Amino acid sequence: MTAETAERMEDAIVRAAETTAAQVRAARGNISAVIFGQQSVIDRALITVLSGGHALLVGLPGLAKTKLVETMGTVLGLDARRIQFTPDLMPSDILGSEVLEEAAGGKRAFRFVKGPVFTQLLMADEINRASPRTQSALLQSMQEHHVTVAGETYDLPRPFHVLATQNPLEQEGTYPLPEAQLDRFLMQIDVDYPDLEAERKILFDTTGSEESRPKQALTAEDLMAAQRLVRRLPAGESVVEAILQLVRSARPGAAKGELADAIAWGPGPRASQALMLAVRARALLDGRLAPSIDDVVALAEPVLKHRMALSFSARADGLTVEKTIAALVKPIG
Repeated sequence: MTAETAERMEDAIVRAAETTAAQVRAARGNISAVIFGQQSVIDRALITVLSGGHALLVGLPGLAKTKLVETMGTVLGLDARRIQFTPDLMPSDILGSEVLEEAAGGKRAFRFVKGPVFTQLLMADEINRASPRTQSALLQSMQEHHVTVAGETYDLPRPFHVLATQNPLEQEGTYPLPEAQLDRFLMQIDVDYPDLEAERKILFDTTGSEESRPKQALTAEDLMAAQRLVRRLPAGESVVEAILQLVRSARPGAAKGELADAIAWGPGPRASQALMLAVRARALLDGRLAPSIDDVVALAEPVLKHRMALSFSARADGLTVEKTIAALVKPIG
């Protein structure tokens, strides 16, 4: 390959990246026109989808978690469905089931009826209200993008993303997600109260005669092209080292000083993979062609917090996972 050919290819990649970045920023603007006061939540949800992953939205009722997922489905041009998780929900209610049908000639045969998991954007509402057996029905689909029913494997649509919600306060009648399933979520996104001006906008927009409606900015093909571009963005050696240093320091026995005995269990290699993709997606969302250490610092907490647990003595001393991550981030920031 000649230098001239290599330069033309590089220029083509840069132009494609600029076009894709403009589309992604348009999508962010269209979502922000409907969801007020949650810009950080919107950005992190978009980063998750651009990274090809799944997100756990944790927040009190009434903070527009459901509306965010519905809006993202429209803006990103994805087929979106919602499952309300309840204690009596069964795995077949999610995956689908086989039904016995009588065909012509009196012959009987089983036919698979697909469940709501066969979609591109799945909202798992109050996921911790379902039993562990039902929660586990999502494990294979989230990691491998297919499901197995009665020995047969069925591929899910592409792209496929799960945005699950969870109420952090009410614990009666809930089943905490196992660590194996928490690790399948690329990011935990905490949804907080909107500020005064944002809540003022919410009041006028949702109680008037006309409510803001989301507008489509991408198609499913555009989104998959953006996801491929995210994986092609170069990450500098300093960013790679910062990710490795941060993730490895969050494991038992690796931290130093006051945190030496504070961590009971920490993130595995999947956290490093998630952080590498997320920092690239954040760079693209901001119109940059390469991530920086600032991206690692900004996304450390949502990527790591659901992949860590503190020892009893650390919790008794008032230490939290958030404070621990903040301390681990300082040396690389």
